[in-house]
Amino acid sequence: MKKAVTILIICVAGLLTLGMVMLYSASMTQHGSRFLITQASWCGLGLLAGVVAAALDYRWLKRISPWFLVFCIGLLVLVLVCGKQVKGARRWLAIGPVGFQPSELAKLGLIMALAWYTEVWQRQMRTLWRGLIVPGAFIALTLGLIFVEPDRGTTILLAGVCGIMLLTAGVRWLHLLPPTLVLIAALAYSFIHDPMRSARIRAWRHLEETKLDYGLQVYQGLLAFGSGGLTGVGLGDGMQKLGYVPEHHTDFILPIIGEELGLVATLSVVLAFLGVLGCGAYIARKARDTFGLMLAAGITFLISLQAFINIAVVTNTLPNKGISLPFISAGGSNLVAMLGGVGLLISIARKSEDAPATAVEASGVDELPVPQTP
Repeated sequence: MKKAVTILIICVAGLLTLGMVMLYSASMTQHGSRFLITQASWCGLGLLAGVVAAALDYRWLKRISPWFLVFCIGLLVLVLVCGKQVKGARRWLAIGPVGFQPSELAKLGLIMALAWYTEVWQRQMRTLWRGLIVPGAFIALTLGLIFVEPDRGTTILLAGVCGIMLLTAGVRWLHLLPPTLVLIAALAYSFIHDPMRSARIRAWRHLEETKLDYGLQVYQGLLAFGSGGLTGVGLGDGMQKLGYVPEHHTDFILPIIGEELGLVATLSVVLAFLGVLGCGAYIARKARDTFGLMLAAGITFLISLQAFINIAVVTNTLPNKGISLPFISAGGSNLVAMLGGVGLLISIARKSEDAPATAVEASGVDELPVPQTP
């Protein structure tokens, strides 16, 4: 367990360090050190949240998980009423000069509530009512509020994480398949009737034809990867950050890494996220109770799936969705939430070492529910 925690910390620390360096390199010509200073401030707050979470006994969260989700839902409603609107989306609450995204807090809130629920009702998770309808109600409410901000990317990300958690808890494929198909159909209908997102899908399918409009960002990002080669053109010497790649300090920071530091650095980022995935899965497997198992699984897949979507988008494997790269992209709310989640993983690992009983032994049942086919 100590090795898993050590590798996890090394991977996260490496991603944070690279993120700070590349954020300054990507923005220094246009914004100086402003983004670096802002990100460093959020990083300090996130590290504090992570240390507190690591020192905390994660089992204490069982008492507050449902109420914390209620609080997060309240913030999501509040942001729709009086949130700050940017580029047609109302996702931020302004606290003085600082903008905060409640959806980032809602990610952890929903994972915590779902982990609590699956422990309480673990014996009945294979039934339709307890396994799908009841948890589906608060999942749908949370995702619906995020969807109408609108934030399709976070909605898809969180829906995927919740689906993985439900399958891990033992929900039947037969029960989960119909709502999944309905969600996919609803998203497809939304995309078809949304001109901007329809254009993004068309750009994904026909990049060469759209490289001067909706495909510009991805096309220039691919050029950045190509020009970087194996070892890159040199830190600070990249050209695509000079206005060619929009949002190069947030969603599209990985192409800047690829251009300036090359394929070696890009693959190192991928390996670091695989390390986070492997360590998180190991911590979840060794958790002392069902709540710890589900909480660790949810946080691990949240980080890993978000990284996968971002990498897939910037390489044109998926349509452009506006998902940031964890620990690297500029964005304070996401950074604090992710570091807090890493702290909870460490807390679960610590308690597993204190009492190395498995989640099965701690739950008092013969075996944990596992995903099964109908």
